Amino acid sequence: MRKLHLQMQVSIDGHSSTGPNDEQNWVTWAWDEIKQYVLDLAASADTEILGRKLAVDYIPFWLGVLERPGDAMYEAAKIKAKQRKVVFTRSLEVSAWDNVDLAKGCFTDEVNSLKRQEGRDIIVYGGSSFVASLLKEKLIDELHLFVNPIALGQGVPVFRELESWQRFRLKKAITYDCGIVLLNYEVK
Repeated sequence: MRKLHLQMQVSIDGHSSTGPNDEQNWVTWAWDEIKQYVLDLAASADTEILGRKLAVDYIPFWLGVLERPGDAMYEAAKIKAKQRKVVFTRSLEVSAWDNVDLAKGCFTDEVNSLKRQEGRDIIVYGGSSFVASLLKEKLIDELHLFVNPIALGQGVPVFRELESWQRFRLKKAITYDCGIVLLNYEVK
Protein backbone atom coordinates (compact mmCIF):
# COMPACT_ATOMS: atom_id res chain seq x y z
CA MET A 1 0.00 0.00 0.00
CA ARG A 2 1.25 3.46 -0.88
CA LYS A 3 2.08 5.92 1.89
CA LEU A 4 0.80 9.46 2.21
CA HIS A 5 3.62 11.89 3.10
CA LEU A 6 3.09 15.39 4.43
CA GLN A 7 5.81 17.93 3.71
CA MET A 8 5.16 21.25 5.38
CA GLN A 9 6.97 24.31 6.60
CA VAL A 10 5.94 25.27 10.13
CA SER A 11 6.98 27.96 12.55
CA ILE A 12 8.60 27.07 15.86
CA ASP A 13 5.25 27.80 17.52
CA GLY A 14 3.47 25.30 15.26
CA HIS A 15 1.77 27.44 12.63
CA SER A 16 1.83 26.78 8.92
CA SER A 17 0.39 30.13 7.86
CA THR A 18 -0.76 33.40 9.30
CA GLY A 19 -4.22 33.48 7.78
CA PRO A 20 -5.86 35.09 4.75
CA ASN A 21 -3.16 37.71 4.03
CA ASP A 22 -0.24 35.34 4.51
CA GLU A 23 2.76 36.23 2.36
CA GLN A 24 4.71 33.20 3.60
CA ASN A 25 8.06 34.75 2.66
CA TRP A 26 9.37 33.12 5.84
CA VAL A 27 9.21 29.68 4.17
CA THR A 28 11.37 30.34 1.10
CA TRP A 29 14.48 32.01 2.49
CA ALA A 30 16.43 28.77 3.00
CA TRP A 31 15.52 27.03 -0.25
CA ASP A 32 19.15 26.37 -1.25
CA GLU A 33 19.76 24.40 1.95
CA ILE A 34 16.60 22.29 2.01
CA LYS A 35 16.21 21.93 -1.76
CA GLN A 36 17.73 18.45 -2.17
CA TYR A 37 15.58 16.94 0.57
CA VAL A 38 12.46 18.52 -0.95
CA LEU A 39 13.34 17.30 -4.46
CA ASP A 40 14.11 13.76 -3.28
CA LEU A 41 10.84 13.54 -1.35
CA ALA A 42 8.84 14.94 -4.28
CA ALA A 43 10.46 12.44 -6.66
CA SER A 44 9.37 9.55 -4.41
CA ALA A 45 5.71 10.37 -5.13
CA ASP A 46 3.75 10.12 -8.36
CA THR A 47 0.56 11.63 -6.93
CA GLU A 48 -0.06 14.86 -5.08
CA ILE A 49 -3.28 15.61 -3.23
CA LEU A 50 -4.62 19.09 -2.56
CA GLY A 51 -7.63 20.77 -1.08
CA ARG A 52 -9.54 23.08 -3.39
CA LYS A 53 -8.66 26.24 -1.44
CA LEU A 54 -4.95 25.70 -1.99
CA ALA A 55 -5.24 24.29 -5.53
CA VAL A 56 -6.65 27.46 -7.12
CA ASP A 57 -3.42 29.38 -6.43
CA TYR A 58 -0.94 26.54 -6.00
CA ILE A 59 -1.35 24.84 -9.38
CA PRO A 60 -1.11 28.08 -11.42
CA PHE A 61 1.93 29.13 -9.33
CA TRP A 62 3.85 25.96 -10.19
CA LEU A 63 2.78 26.12 -13.85
CA GLY A 64 4.25 29.63 -13.91
CA VAL A 65 7.53 28.43 -12.36
CA LEU A 66 7.69 25.73 -15.03
CA GLU A 67 7.79 28.49 -17.69
CA ARG A 68 10.88 30.07 -16.07
CA PRO A 69 13.88 27.71 -16.36
CA GLY A 70 16.05 30.17 -14.41
CA ASP A 71 13.74 30.12 -11.38
CA ALA A 72 15.31 28.67 -8.22
CA MET A 73 12.34 26.29 -7.88
CA TYR A 74 12.30 25.15 -11.51
CA GLU A 75 13.53 21.62 -10.68
CA ALA A 76 10.68 21.20 -8.20
CA ALA A 77 8.19 22.47 -10.80
CA LYS A 78 9.42 19.85 -13.30
CA ILE A 79 8.73 17.08 -10.77
CA LYS A 80 5.33 18.50 -9.86
CA ALA A 81 4.32 18.81 -13.52
CA LYS A 82 4.69 15.05 -13.97
CA GLN A 83 2.73 14.13 -10.85
CA ARG A 84 -0.94 13.32 -11.00
CA LYS A 85 -2.85 15.80 -8.88
CA VAL A 86 -6.05 14.99 -7.05
CA VAL A 87 -8.01 18.00 -5.81
CA PHE A 88 -10.55 17.37 -3.07
CA THR A 89 -13.55 19.62 -3.67
CA ARG A 90 -17.25 20.01 -3.17
CA SER A 91 -17.60 23.07 -5.39
CA LEU A 92 -15.48 22.53 -8.54
CA GLU A 93 -17.31 20.68 -11.30
CA VAL A 94 -14.43 20.41 -13.78
CA SER A 95 -10.69 20.83 -13.52
CA ALA A 96 -9.15 23.90 -15.14
CA TRP A 97 -5.77 22.13 -15.33
CA ASP A 98 -4.27 19.15 -17.13
CA ASN A 99 -3.35 16.01 -15.19
CA VAL A 100 -5.76 16.91 -12.36
CA ASP A 101 -8.60 14.74 -11.10
CA LEU A 102 -11.34 15.97 -8.82
CA ALA A 103 -12.24 13.91 -5.75
CA LYS A 104 -15.81 14.62 -4.74
CA GLY A 105 -16.69 11.54 -2.72
CA CYS A 106 -16.22 10.66 0.94
CA PHE A 107 -12.91 12.18 2.01
CA THR A 108 -11.49 9.16 3.85
CA ASP A 109 -12.71 6.69 1.22
CA GLU A 110 -11.11 8.71 -1.58
CA VAL A 111 -7.73 8.94 0.20
CA ASN A 112 -7.74 5.25 1.15
CA SER A 113 -8.64 4.34 -2.44
CA LEU A 114 -5.64 6.35 -3.71
CA LYS A 115 -3.39 4.59 -1.19
CA ARG A 116 -4.51 1.18 -2.48
CA GLN A 117 -3.71 2.02 -6.11
CA GLU A 118 -0.50 0.89 -7.77
CA GLY A 119 2.34 3.38 -8.00
CA ARG A 120 4.78 5.36 -5.94
CA ASP A 121 3.83 7.19 -2.76
CA ILE A 122 1.47 10.16 -2.42
CA ILE A 123 2.39 13.62 -1.12
CA VAL A 124 0.52 16.55 0.36
CA TYR A 125 2.01 20.00 1.03
CA GLY A 126 -0.98 21.90 2.42
CA GLY A 127 -3.17 23.86 2.86
CA SER A 128 -3.63 24.10 6.55
CA SER A 129 -7.32 23.13 6.73
CA PHE A 130 -6.88 20.20 4.36
CA VAL A 131 -3.85 18.89 6.25
CA ALA A 132 -5.65 19.32 9.58
CA SER A 133 -8.49 17.14 8.23
CA LEU A 134 -6.05 14.49 6.99
CA LEU A 135 -4.34 14.41 10.39
CA LYS A 136 -7.65 14.24 12.23
CA GLU A 137 -8.66 11.19 10.19
CA LYS A 138 -5.20 9.60 10.65
CA LEU A 139 -4.65 9.37 6.89
CA ILE A 140 -1.05 10.67 6.85
CA ASP A 141 1.62 8.01 7.22
CA GLU A 142 4.74 10.19 7.44
CA LEU A 143 5.40 13.78 8.42
CA HIS A 144 8.29 15.80 6.97
CA LEU A 145 8.15 19.04 8.95
CA PHE A 146 10.59 21.85 8.25
CA VAL A 147 10.54 23.73 11.55
CA ASN A 148 11.59 27.32 10.86
CA PRO A 149 13.36 29.40 13.52
CA ILE A 150 10.55 31.94 13.61
CA ALA A 151 7.58 32.38 15.92
CA LEU A 152 4.47 33.78 14.24
CA GLY A 153 2.34 34.19 17.35
CA GLN A 154 -0.77 33.74 15.25
CA GLY A 155 -2.03 31.78 12.31
CA VAL A 156 -3.27 28.33 11.51
CA PRO A 157 -1.98 25.46 13.65
CA VAL A 158 -1.67 22.27 11.61
CA PHE A 159 -2.86 19.97 14.40
CA ARG A 160 -5.89 22.02 15.42
CA GLU A 161 -8.55 19.43 14.54
CA LEU A 162 -7.16 16.52 16.57
CA GLU A 163 -9.73 15.12 18.94
CA SER A 164 -7.16 13.08 20.84
CA TRP A 165 -3.40 12.89 20.86
CA GLN A 166 -1.53 11.03 18.15
CA ARG A 167 1.81 9.36 18.56
CA PHE A 168 4.64 9.45 16.01
CA ARG A 169 8.07 7.81 15.79
CA LEU A 170 11.05 9.95 14.80
CA LYS A 171 12.75 8.49 11.73
CA LYS A 172 15.17 11.30 10.98
CA ALA A 173 16.17 14.79 12.12
CA ILE A 174 18.36 17.11 10.08
CA THR A 175 19.65 20.44 11.33
CA TYR A 176 20.43 22.99 8.62
CA ASP A 177 22.92 25.84 9.01
CA CYS A 178 20.11 28.39 8.52
CA GLY A 179 18.43 27.14 11.71
CA ILE A 180 15.70 25.05 10.10
CA VAL A 181 15.28 21.57 11.53
CA LEU A 182 13.71 18.84 9.43
CA LEU A 183 11.74 16.38 11.56
CA ASN A 184 10.66 13.21 9.75
CA TYR A 185 8.11 11.18 11.72
CA GLU A 186 6.10 8.11 10.90
CA VAL A 187 2.77 7.26 12.46
CA LYS A 188 3.06 4.73 15.28
